[in-house]
Amino acid sequence: MELKTIKYEVADHIATITLSRPHRMNAWTGRMHTEYRHVLKQFEDDRSVRVIVLTGEGKAFCAGADMAALEGHSEKRRYDPGTPDPLAEPGYGVRPEFDATFAYHFGIRTPIIAAINGAAAGIGLVLACYADLRFAVEGAKFTAAHGRFNFPAEFGLSWLLPRIVGLTHANDILLSSRVFLAEEAKGMGLLNDVLPTDKLMPVVNDYAAMLVERVAPGSLYATKRQIYTDLHRDAASAVQEAEGLLNEMVQEPDYKEGVKAFAKKRPADWQG
Repeated sequence: MELKTIKYEVADHIATITLSRPHRMNAWTGRMHTEYRHVLKQFEDDRSVRVIVLTGEGKAFCAGADMAALEGHSEKRRYDPGTPDPLAEPGYGVRPEFDATFAYHFGIRTPIIAAINGAAAGIGLVLACYADLRFAVEGAKFTAAHGRFNFPAEFGLSWLLPRIVGLTHANDILLSSRVFLAEEAKGMGLLNDVLPTDKLMPVVNDYAAMLVERVAPGSLYATKRQIYTDLHRDAASAVQEAEGLLNEMVQEPDYKEGVKAFAKKRPADWQG
């Protein structure tokens, strides 16, 4: 697929995806959605990729849906995602609960870190919330935005946000559609950290490199799947699943390697 709205690069087991419509503050379009899913599927199939970093080009992360798309919904008197059929399906087939737009992030085996370099509005906030970890620049603006367009809370945010920031903060964000800054978002628990602009990517890349170096790939994959699967079930089922995974994973080469590396106080050579 020819990529016109997405850029990416891969180095040292880390894939960086960049939303690339800086002249439009990386506003979301059907083409961007299509390309984004295509690239995610490509990395999902590449077992050498162990962490994905998602960011935006220019001064914004993603300023929401492109205005032309919003006007198109009004003219057609229906919501039109503007995407072809079929789309790539990264993360699909893991659990039925994950087989939906944006929810597929939960089925993707690799951790996704959002490096929020500026405004995240509407779908931009959705993208940030479906990442596993979130770092933002100082003063970055956030808003759900849907209220001003007579939309419902979009793409499962009404389910996800209360699980990230709690019901009280989620109600504030979703019912008001107000703008809030990165510093407040961190206080709510939405962000892992808030950083100066020149520190954002170095800190995120260092964190991603730490995951690659210190955590076995199989452990990253299994733990991420446990986290999002366990949101849907009871504690006893979560324990039983963990015990089953433990019995399986203790037989893998990376378990032996982890033990040896720990005992000898050296970096592990993960096989994946």
